[in-house]
Amino acid sequence: MFRRILYTLLAALVVMSLLAGCGQAEPEEPETPAEPEKTYKIALVIGLLGDRSFLDSAARGIDMANAEFDNIETKIIENADVGEQQLAARAMAEEGYDLVITVGFGSADWTNEIALEYPDTHFAIVDATLEAPNGTGLTFREDEGSFTVGMAAAMLTKTGKVGYIGGMDVPILRRFEEGYIQGVKYVDPNIEVVSGWVGAFNDPTKGKELALTQYEEGVDIIFAAAGKSGEGVLAASAEKGLFSIGVDSDQCYIEPGNVIASMMKMVDLSVFNAIESLVGGTLEGGTQVYGLKENAVGMCHLYDIDTYFQDNGPEDMATKLEEEVIPAVEAAVEKIKSGEMCVRDHMEVFPCDTPPEPGGMNQ
Repeated sequence: MFRRILYTLLAALVVMSLLAGCGQAEPEEPETPAEPEKTYKIALVIGLLGDRSFLDSAARGIDMANAEFDNIETKIIENADVGEQQLAARAMAEEGYDLVITVGFGSADWTNEIALEYPDTHFAIVDATLEAPNGTGLTFREDEGSFTVGMAAAMLTKTGKVGYIGGMDVPILRRFEEGYIQGVKYVDPNIEVVSGWVGAFNDPTKGKELALTQYEEGVDIIFAAAGKSGEGVLAASAEKGLFSIGVDSDQCYIEPGNVIASMMKMVDLSVFNAIESLVGGTLEGGTQVYGLKENAVGMCHLYDIDTYFQDNGPEDMATKLEEEVIPAVEAAVEKIKSGEMCVRDHMEVFPCDTPPEPGGMNQ
């Protein structure tokens, strides 16, 4: 009887010790599932693509971002009607898009109005500024970029008379014109600059007519800052066997041997940077400026973009472009970047205390 009780007590002790040992083991914490990466929704609201210039450059910025980031969802909404663009921008904000990008100085007022209505959506605009705290302006030093191609035109002209054709006579296109003239005069103050205005950015027929008139008046190189209207200028240069300068995108391939260069205005870079900042959580309101210091404007040869004219243009001009023009432009760009020299801004947004002196390149 005593032995049975002893065995029972021993068994109880063993069970208790086992239970105590189990109690000491820490239970495993269940793994917390990782939060899924946020997908950012971005819309570009723009006019009709296919201008091979300004608008197409903006769309390339979306393509660049799609190639770089896996966690974005993008949409390009193109419409020639400004009212439809407004409706589209508001609809994207209503759908909860993280970033809506609009394009053009004429879109500033309505973009700002919509931005104020939808504070949870960030808005960015190319070529203008926004007052809304959730708005970012993507602006450019077109004057600086145009200065570089003005130098090229002045160094390559054989008639001593060069032209400028703008899309519309508005302040931002005057900024192009004035920068171009300063570049021409920096090389030679005696060179004449003739200016004309298409009155639209989508009328290549009118652009060609204006260009043919300038060529008949003795101009041999025309800088076209006119969007799709500029295609008419390039076509006229080929028809007359003379020369032109493209704008915003690389346009030298359009008329190889007649388009000397293009004044790059890298809208694609500004759009990409805005998206990159959004994804990185650093996109802020205010204004971002893209100029020569940011390597975002200027003659295409500064960025090793093409050799169309060197390969297809007249041998004497192609050689001079390579051996004399590009080095001279690069030297002027360094002066501008360092602050030794600045380009006067027609819109007077950027102060300039040391403008280029006429004939200063040779001093």
